[in-house]
Amino acid sequence: MEIQKHLSITSIKLFSFELKVSLSFSNLRQSFFQAVSNYSWAHEGYLVALNIDFDPTFKDEVRRLNNAFGIGIIKLNPENIFESEILFPSKINQEIDWDTVNRLANENSDFSSFLKLITEDCKLGKIKSQYDKVFSEEELVRYMQNKGIVPIINE
Repeated sequence: MEIQKHLSITSIKLFSFELKVSLSFSNLRQSFFQAVSNYSWAHEGYLVALNIDFDPTFKDEVRRLNNAFGIGIIKLNPENIFESEILFPSKINQEIDWDTVNRLANENSDFSSFLKLITEDCKLGKIKSQYDKVFSEEELVRYMQNKGIVPIINE
C-alpha cells in the first residue's frame, strides 16, 4: 500500500477517536473494544466521552484497560472544547497493523477514500484534501443542542 511508504518516512501521525456521549460500566467493554479496533490503524487511540462515571472502582477499571491496551481517555468539555482533559494518555503505537489497514480499506469505502486523501497530501507535502468538518464552538453547541446531547455533572 502506497500510504505505508509515506507514513514510515514522514512525521505524520494518525489518531483515532471513538466518541461516546457517556462512558460507564454499562458500555465500557464495548466502547473500549471499538476504540482498540480503531487503534490498529493509528499511532494513538482515544476513547472520548462527554459524560464519564467518576466512581473510584470504574476509574480503576479504566486505568487497568488503559495499561493493558494503550487506549487513552479524554473527558470532553462541552463549554470549551479546548479545555477538554486527557484523563489517561494513549500509548504511542510505533507500528501500524498494515494487514488490518488493508482489510479495512477493502471492506470500507470511506476508510479507503480517507487513506487515498492522506496519500495524496503526503505526496504534495501539504494538506489540500477535505477531511471531516471541524465545527466552530457555536456550530458545536448548536449540533449538541439539536441532538439532545447534554453533559451530566456528577464529579
